[in-house]
Amino acid sequence: MSKGVISKDEDYSQWFNDLVIKSDMAEYSPVRGCMIIKPYGYSIWEKIQAVLDGMFKDTGHSNAYFPLLIPKSFFSKEASHVDGFAKECAVVTHYRLKNDGEGNIIVDEEAKLEEELIIRPTSETIIWNTYKGWIQSYRDLPILVNQWANVMRWEMRTRLFLRTSEFLWQEGHTAHATADEAIAETEQMLNVYADFAENWMALPVVKGRKTANERFAGALDTYCIEALMQDGKALQAGTSHFLGQNFAKAFDVKFTNKENKIEHVWATSWGVSTRLIGALIMAHSDDAGLVLPPKLAPIQVVVVPIYKHQEELDNISAYVDSLKKELKAKGISVKFDNRDTHRPGSKFAEYELKGVPLRVAIGSRDMQNGTVELARRDTKTKETTAQEGLAGKIESLLEEIQNNIYKKAFDFRAENTTEVDTWDEFKRMLDEEPGFISAHWDGTSETEQKIKEETKATIRCIPLDNKQEEGKCILTGKPSTQRVLFARAY
Repeated sequence: MSKGVISKDEDYSQWFNDLVIKSDMAEYSPVRGCMIIKPYGYSIWEKIQAVLDGMFKDTGHSNAYFPLLIPKSFFSKEASHVDGFAKECAVVTHYRLKNDGEGNIIVDEEAKLEEELIIRPTSETIIWNTYKGWIQSYRDLPILVNQWANVMRWEMRTRLFLRTSEFLWQEGHTAHATADEAIAETEQMLNVYADFAENWMALPVVKGRKTANERFAGALDTYCIEALMQDGKALQAGTSHFLGQNFAKAFDVKFTNKENKIEHVWATSWGVSTRLIGALIMAHSDDAGLVLPPKLAPIQVVVVPIYKHQEELDNISAYVDSLKKELKAKGISVKFDNRDTHRPGSKFAEYELKGVPLRVAIGSRDMQNGTVELARRDTKTKETTAQEGLAGKIESLLEEIQNNIYKKAFDFRAENTTEVDTWDEFKRMLDEEPGFISAHWDGTSETEQKIKEETKATIRCIPLDNKQEEGKCILTGKPSTQRVLFARAY
């Protein structure tokens, strides 16, 4: 166990908080419910941004930016949308402060806004108000826009990266001429998210559809990717929404189609947030610290010199300079930690805590023998290997580490996904062996809500690859034709 980090078996929630803070990812803000993302944590978000941004652009999307403040009246135009976010909205009521004459700064009561402004919880309303001016004809469609931004959703119970009042995200908002095009877009972006989660985050996910109870406010259909964390709880890692014509009708966004008829536009929205960093931590890390998949690690390789004299360091440094050039040419990020203020053992502990995938230690004897010591973070194994061809070996090892981290998470999910057919077994599994539970449900919102009230478990999704099979609902005994995925969740 790393110094200052509690075991995850003893207190998983505290273990997570310890890791975030001790590894220099983030810290609590003076503003309740908000966080400060520190450089190491933000560098992971930058990698996430860079990869996803490329994937979005490869599928034809462009970035734009819309205002942080949204007129309150916009939210009243789409009833289900405002109902979904009303209790989470932060409201701006005044536009000026003043000195009260006693050295205190107070709100100027004469500077009240004519209409209150909402700090965006999501941007559908202001974007669709904007699209009204952009769209007149089928020639203006589709609009494929993404926004990287921050949002505010007032949270009572917050956790770093997982649930904060302010968080960073991307939100895609697209407009289409037909329902089929919009549905295809919704499914395409779900697949983009799943591809990113599995091939970059090393995080196996289940693709599925949300039930009516769990849909995004204002959507006709919500697709999601669900992941399983090491404590047996589920985490929604991304969502993609088919909005139908709800927002187009609310904001009167119409177009003339190819038959010269006027109709409302079809819409989608989709997004992921800094919650992905929380997923990354909880899915892979251990009691010694973070375990980061190489593709998203800020530092993929760290080189630690072991020396007694400056001459030895100079000799090691000359070799490392050459190695760094080879690694950088392969797109591998490398840090040479030649600080003389920290001993090698302290550096080893620091990079283990920070989850650096591969550590290279090299001393004067290694220079004589033409070797180095390689230490993997995922397996904690060490090996002595030749300096010759080292860059190629490191490249292969990083790929092996990426695959191994994914396999470990995949195997964990498989071992912790259980089919149950009775109510008693369902409740027992939730309490004794938490994880994904595949069970029959009668398809009613009432039954879904009762299960949630009695067990705190929700239907995470109806998997897209579900097989059809006859069964009986675990609670009511009514007929069912397929299983759904239940879990307690973050």
